[in-house]
Amino acid sequence: MSVKPEPASALFAGPFALATLSAPDGPAFPALVTPDGRALDLRHAFGDERLTVVDLLEGWETALPRLRTLAADTGLPRTAVAELRVHAPVAPRQVFQSGANYRQHVIDLHVAHRAPGDDRPEEARRAEAAEIMDRRAAEDLPYVFIGLPSAITGPYDDVVLPAWAGQPDWELELAVVIGRPAHRVRVEDALDHVAGYTIANDLTDRATVFRRDMPQIGTDWLRSKNAPGFTPLGPWIVPAESVANPDGLRVTLRLNGETMQDESTADMIFDVARMVSYASQTARLLPGDLVLTGSPAGNGMHWGRLLRDGDVMEGAVTGLGVQRTRCVTEGAA
Repeated sequence: MSVKPEPASALFAGPFALATLSAPDGPAFPALVTPDGRALDLRHAFGDERLTVVDLLEGWETALPRLRTLAADTGLPRTAVAELRVHAPVAPRQVFQSGANYRQHVIDLHVAHRAPGDDRPEEARRAEAAEIMDRRAAEDLPYVFIGLPSAITGPYDDVVLPAWAGQPDWELELAVVIGRPAHRVRVEDALDHVAGYTIANDLTDRATVFRRDMPQIGTDWLRSKNAPGFTPLGPWIVPAESVANPDGLRVTLRLNGETMQDESTADMIFDVARMVSYASQTARLLPGDLVLTGSPAGNGMHWGRLLRDGDVMEGAVTGLGVQRTRCVTEGAA
């Protein structure tokens, strides 16, 4: 099941975006979507029945001009997106997640995640968080770790909360979509490797972030972040050329209509270029890969209100559209 998107006058910024769609009971296909909510099947336009969004990103330099031309051709047959299922816009080979990249969020997390045996007062832990953050910013060391592509789900699909997840929480983020392979790229060149941007909700079970059996090994991101469906993605990939400034976008999450997160990406400690460059110093980033840039303050631990059955999350980033997902507890009908 899924929560259908709300109608909008313009779905995203710019003349077109990429999506992965399907007709009822049909195979998924890459699509060019225009802001009025009409979709063009790119398998037919490119003459390749096996075409995927990753294929387009693999040849982004040649695909992009063709996509501009197709978007401008109003005579081509298009289908209303409302008649189709919207999947996650891309199936990445690698997902690079990041944490502690918004100042207030870092402080909130330090307060919420009291490590076993840490009995210091809240003020001391807040001060420590600010110190760590300032040091990291000065040393240019973002905190990046690996996520699983199998955790990705569609932007309107139900999110299943596992029975073992004691404190499931939301984390809305700007997600970077790689268009050219990137390995050891300089900060000043990093944006040349970005094809576009989308929205990710990087869900986390706060109860399993720290290993209680072996606190000395620190965080357990596999268990706390990578359950199937814990990363709603999309709905669209908006080309980078349509996003004037990725470091000045508003990130907003509403829970059952109430605003919980509302912050600008200008408050990131490490901007998009620095995040991409840093990840590329170790790994080789491939077309279609995602670099999640961290989540602002306002998660459930901050509000003292975690996710539960029936909750509806609505996440928006300026110019990138809106995703709406409903939470369903594991085993619920």
